[in-house]
Amino acid sequence: MELSNASRDRFSGSIGVFLATVGSAIGLGNIWKFPYITGHYGGSAFIIVYLICIAVVGLPLIMSEFLLGRKTSTDAVDPFRLLAPGSSKKWVVNGWFTVLISFIIITFYSIISGWTLFYAVDSIIGGFDGLNPQQIGEKFGAYYTSSWQPVIWQIIFMIVTVYIIVKGIKNGIEKFSKFLMPLLFIIIIVLDVRSVTLKGAGAGLDFLFSPDFSKLTIEGVLSALGHAFFTLSLGMAIMITYAAYIKREVNLGPLVLKVAIADTVIALLAGVAIFPAVFAFGIEPAAGPGLVFVTLPNVFNQMPLGRFFAFLFFFLLSTAALTSQISIIEPSVSFLINRFKFTRLKATMIMGVLATVFGAVLTQGNGILKDFKVPFYLGGKFVDMNIFDWAITLTDQLLPIAGFFTAVFVGWVIDKSIISDELTSYGRYKAGYYKLFVFVIRYITPTAIAVIFISNTFGFFS
Repeated sequence: MELSNASRDRFSGSIGVFLATVGSAIGLGNIWKFPYITGHYGGSAFIIVYLICIAVVGLPLIMSEFLLGRKTSTDAVDPFRLLAPGSSKKWVVNGWFTVLISFIIITFYSIISGWTLFYAVDSIIGGFDGLNPQQIGEKFGAYYTSSWQPVIWQIIFMIVTVYIIVKGIKNGIEKFSKFLMPLLFIIIIVLDVRSVTLKGAGAGLDFLFSPDFSKLTIEGVLSALGHAFFTLSLGMAIMITYAAYIKREVNLGPLVLKVAIADTVIALLAGVAIFPAVFAFGIEPAAGPGLVFVTLPNVFNQMPLGRFFAFLFFFLLSTAALTSQISIIEPSVSFLINRFKFTRLKATMIMGVLATVFGAVLTQGNGILKDFKVPFYLGGKFVDMNIFDWAITLTDQLLPIAGFFTAVFVGWVIDKSIISDELTSYGRYKAGYYKLFVFVIRYITPTAIAVIFISNTFGFFS
């Protein structure tokens, strides 16, 4: 059973697929989260556990999404409708669920992407020159809580995103990925060289890479498991959608492995760019947005040619954000094209406008709606959040659910000949890992994902 549409716009080859999927996987989380949690939970001790988690959760699930998407070659909903046997059409709900998640994510991710673009521009014009750490923090606070500034930069970023997606798969997403991903790699290497040559940089490298198993708590293991799931853009319809554009002759096994390796390497290189510089100037490392938008401008201010390196870093962030944002909005665009026969231009414009409008509302959770709180059950208790943080936390909780049912669908529901056909590209390649893959996706992957969800929801081990 081969359901592909031969006339469908596709990636030109394995390099285009690789760069586009890596661009999706490499996002802001790789740069402001992974390096910090690596150092916090024992450096290379954490990395070892993380790589194991990639093997049991990341690789099997991305392979599952790839084989579902390429088999049907439509959108992220159809695999759960077309590949379910007999009357098991209820599985289509999971397809709708993944597309909904990707839409919710793009509404707030586009706002955060706008932050990076604002900081890149502000850096090159000297917006941080002469500011002390307190003033830098106040500057971020003023921007973060503004009712209109984040929306303006969100709109600018969304216009760029829409332009690329309208161009299509081969001439849009693939073409720009082939330019942006090598550029991202070059920039991060330049920043690495500058960072490790600073006096006192060794303390930052120790923070990242020195194995300290005493710091590797159960909470750290769960953090590795959770990040292995989230970093590869799993459960949000992206990889299923991208796989629909992959040609039959592309060998999925090596592709999946390369994507996971590239994603991890870039995350570690980001840590090398950040933490040696942070420690060289005796600044306490923070996590998340505070590290990127408050701590690092303070570091660059004290560095020779700091304005230039600040611009490079925030341009790097913008590049990572752009490649991810393209991939996050594409599932919704693909869905509209396939479901309602919209042109790519019409579908992209609709999703771009909707995401911008909803994002503009969400960002007011830090602005004029900051006093409006929404309860969320997290960590075993109800927590009041503003609408911006609520949307982020909601998707954090929904993604494992989508991933769990995708694993169950592939492991237990679809005909195993489908798995064999896609892993071997219909007999073109050998897939000696077939039996191992089926075992892992049936038993280990869904169990690990269930642990993530239960731990996050009920606060076990934290």
